[in-house]
Order: sequence, then C-alpha cells, then structure tokens
Amino acid sequence: MTDKLVLFAASLLALIPSLVLAQSGPEAAATDAAIRRLGTAFVQAPGHVGLSVGIIRHGQTRLYHFGSTRKDQPQTPTAQTVYEIGSISKTFTSLLLAQAVVEKRVRLTDDIRQYLDGDYPNLAYEGKPIQLVHLANTTSGLPDNFPGPEAFKEVPADSLVPVLARTAATYTRQQFFRELALVKLPMEPGQQPRHSNVAAKLLGYILERVYQQPLSQLLKSRLEQPLAMQPSTAAPTALAASGYNDRGLPMPPYTEADVLSAGALRYSPADMLRYVAYQLDETQAAVALSHQPAWGTPTTQAIGLNWTVSKTVDSKRRLRHSGGTFGFASFCDLYPDQATGLVLLANESDPATQDALQTLSEQILVALYGEPAALTALRAALHQRGYAQAPAAVRQVRRTHPELFLAEDYVNNWGYTLARAGNLPQALEIFKLNVRLYPAGWNTYDSLAEAYALLGNPKAAIANYHHSLALNPANQNARDWLAKLGATPAR
Repeated sequence: MTDKLVLFAASLLALIPSLVLAQSGPEAAATDAAIRRLGTAFVQAPGHVGLSVGIIRHGQTRLYHFGSTRKDQPQTPTAQTVYEIGSISKTFTSLLLAQAVVEKRVRLTDDIRQYLDGDYPNLAYEGKPIQLVHLANTTSGLPDNFPGPEAFKEVPADSLVPVLARTAATYTRQQFFRELALVKLPMEPGQQPRHSNVAAKLLGYILERVYQQPLSQLLKSRLEQPLAMQPSTAAPTALAASGYNDRGLPMPPYTEADVLSAGALRYSPADMLRYVAYQLDETQAAVALSHQPAWGTPTTQAIGLNWTVSKTVDSKRRLRHSGGTFGFASFCDLYPDQATGLVLLANESDPATQDALQTLSEQILVALYGEPAALTALRAALHQRGYAQAPAAVRQVRRTHPELFLAEDYVNNWGYTLARAGNLPQALEIFKLNVRLYPAGWNTYDSLAEAYALLGNPKAAIANYHHSLALNPANQNARDWLAKLGATPAR
C-alpha cells in the first residue's frame, strides 16, 4: 500500500461518522426535499423494492434510503445494508491493475499470455495479442460469459436463473481455462468495446498471479482495510438486503468467490461512499491512471480502466459505471471537476433498472446544482426558433455559452425522451441534429431511421437504416427494421 493511500485512509477515517449518520449532512431544505421526492418516486415505480442513494460533494456526504430491504418483512435500508454491486466490481479490479502498473509490477501493454500457463495462440488476432489494457477497457474481444448462451438455450425461461446460479457455483477455474483455449477472437483487440465478464475474471486471475495472493486478500489489504470498508467476502448477515426480479420473485445471491473480479462484490452504502471518495481523489496515481481514456475520446465515446468517460452538457468530466446481478442493480457516477460523486443501490433487477438508476442520478445532480446554464439557454432557443431550427439554435447558444457540449449519446437519449413523451416530430429534429453533429456515428442514422418509420415515412427510414449498416454492418437492429419495412440490406 502506498504512503499516499495510507494518508488518504487516515483522512477518510475522520469522515466515517458523517458517512454512517446519513441524516447529519448540511443539505439545503429544497435540495433535500427534491432528492427525497425523486427517491420516493423511484421505489413507487412498478417492480422496484428498495433504494439507497449516497452523495459526496466537496467532502460533505449524505445518504438517503427508500423502500424496503425485503418484501415479506418491510424494513427501510440503512447505511449498513449490504447490496450486491454487480459489474461495478470491475472498477475495483481495474484499480488493483492500476496499482500494479504504478508499482511497475506490470505494464498495460503487456501481452496477457506472459501471465498464463500454456501458449494460447488463439488469444491473438493476426499477430496482435490481447494486452492487459484490453481486459480493462472492454476491447479484448473475449466472450461475455463462460459457458456461453448456447449452453442454456434449452433451459425454460422460468428455470434460467436457478440454473445460471448453480452453474456459477460449480464452475471451476480449470473449466474456465479450457474454454479460454477454444476462443476465436472476432477482431483485433483494442478495436471495439463490449461487455465481457470473461475478460474481468481473467484479469482477476492474472492479478492473483502477479501478487501471489488470492483476489479476496488483495481487495482486503489494498482497498478494504485502507478505506475502512467491511470485507466483501464476509458471509451474508441480517444486514444483507434480499434481491428480486421484475416480477417480485426473490433471486439467489451472487456471491461466488471466483467471480469477485467480474461482479460478485457486495458492500453497504456507507462503504461505497468511502470508495467513491477515494475515486474522486485523483492525486492518487492509480486512481488518475484508471480515469484516463484507454480507448476512444470523451467527445464521442471513451473507456478508461472499466469506467465510461464522457463530458457533461457543460463540458465537465464524467465517469460512470453500472452493475446488475440476478436481484440487484447499481450505478456509480463521478464528477471529478465538481468534486462530486453519487452511488445508487437497488435490490431489484430487470432490463431497465440500471438505466432508471442512471436517470435518477442525473436528476439528483440537477437537484444539487441546477440545470446547466448552457442547456437552459438551448431549451429557450429551441422554444423560440422551433425544433426544426435546432442546428441554428445550437450555434446561437454557443456564442454565449461556448461550454455547451452535446455528446452523441446525450442527444440520442434526448430524442428518445421526446419520442416516449409522444413528441415524435420534435424527436425527429433532434435525431437530425445528431446526424449533423456526428455524421460518422452509425447509431445516429439508426435512431433517425426509427423516427421516420414511426412517423410513417418508410422510404426515409430505409435510406437511413442502409446508411447505418454501411457504417456498422453488425447493426442487427437495422436489419430487423429493414425486414419489417419489407426491404433488404444493401450488399
């Protein structure tokens, strides 16, 4: 453990009372009421059960709790309630990798095969090997899971989760490496990000080899003890929340030791706020390294060491990561330029929960800081000019607010928000704006095509789906829509 981490741990101990005593933070009454309204609305939505929200802002911390830890025995979560954090676990593993780099034990550009027993010629594509950085920036090209989905295609939907849980509990390291030897990389590593639990597990195994210690011990000695966090590998207690799916059915815990590096860590809101506080301290060399884009650029899409790196609408840096297990969902949001971080933990998981947590986090940020002035000015300009003049409105606003930044994903989500609210003509103009801002983005044409299709203009929809496919031949959504529209992909 570095001297700087020791000093940070000592300073963090002074914060522990305010981290645990959630109601003692100095929040303005209006902001506090807004956050409570948002949290209450979240748990009242169909399917949701319980929620904890942690906020750290310029060293001041606050915790909010809503709903229940269990459906059968209603009990409000507390600062010590334990949640599964899912894929946010990967940021812990990547932080350990960054520490190893800072300590010169490894290099991010190392061929991963130098840390494996055996040759594994398949872990290179046309002579280009998977490097350690590719395991952490999600561009390794490795599959998402072992065993793959084909192993479960005959399992009835109602039985899938129990089968997956039993498989995870009995799947051995030997089986993992046998399957790893059969992988065929689809492209050169470093090209395209995609979710891979296999990559995260492999990185955990490599770190164990580098340090000659189990991952659980590495986490304990290098993160949990210095940050005064409770061990994630401790046996579940009465403090653990129960997890549920979208139908309200209890889900099995996801606690397998061999999956710690990919998604099996679990912590309380108080512990996660300690972790967020550490992640906001970029004087720590490993933290700063893990936040640097390792693929892409924040103006379009960037990945650090497992963190998604982007810019806000007013050009502030943002790092985020979400997680999900059978019965839990989580979201972590960092704004280093504003010394602000949020962590949201829920004990219900369905395909939309992680996105809902991200939306909630963004709403809470507005409650804390207000809407950025550049965005307020843009909304006023659109109201004055009309959405058909969106490009001109953007140019107008940037003359007085040069910080206005419209990321491709931000504009895309804006368009879909309008569409879901029934404002399809306005959504169409926002999707057109995105195409003008990002003419090389395949997804901009895909979204514009969908808007045309929903507005009854199949000719324009087909043309834009063809354009999207030309930019990304793997866009299955475009192929599916072309089939619906009675068209075929261009050859």
